[in-house]
Amino acid sequence: MTTAAAIAFVLVGLAELGDKSQLMLVGFAARHRPLKVLAGAAIAVAVLQALAVLGGGLIGAYLPQRLIAFVAGALFIVFGVMAWRGDDDEEGHGARLSGRFGAVLTVAAALFVAELGDKTQVLTMSIAADPAAAVRTLGALGAGVTPPEAGSAATGWGVWLGSSLGFLLADAIAIGAGAVLGARLPERRIARVSSVIFIVFGLATLVSAFVAR
Repeated sequence: MTTAAAIAFVLVGLAELGDKSQLMLVGFAARHRPLKVLAGAAIAVAVLQALAVLGGGLIGAYLPQRLIAFVAGALFIVFGVMAWRGDDDEEGHGARLSGRFGAVLTVAAALFVAELGDKTQVLTMSIAADPAAAVRTLGALGAGVTPPEAGSAATGWGVWLGSSLGFLLADAIAIGAGAVLGARLPERRIARVSSVIFIVFGLATLVSAFVAR
């Protein structure tokens, strides 16, 4: 389990760095408390990686990629409009959803939709299915490492734990950047910046759905 977790942690963490979802989390963290954003990300990551380990990465083969892209793109544009309108709220909280867990659930839903069937989830599934190949991918770092047993419960748990932690660490970096941005900019400007981030991300996602074959 320890070996499987370490392999998944390194590979998935590296794969998530610079991913589109990090930009999305920067926008969320600029308007919501970092711990709430991190909690929402943790929920989404735990579910996504569990699905991947169980073979859920095959979702991409059964759900049309265009459908997933349309839903994700529309969702992010809605978030962008909400952020922009929040600028006119007297208390500056118009873009925050009401309720104690509003921000947490919003982040969880957004990240889940954005990453469903994405490369990180597919990578996790491939590690669980063939740990030996994952060890070879590590090259010199994997020298002397005995590959975990494919298909065993211990390997599955290890891949889920390691991939989730690697995924979350990369996202925590983005959340930290968003928190710094939120602390240094006036709330009006935060609303504009986060709004533009969400809308651009949403439009790019919709465009990718139209041009996909």
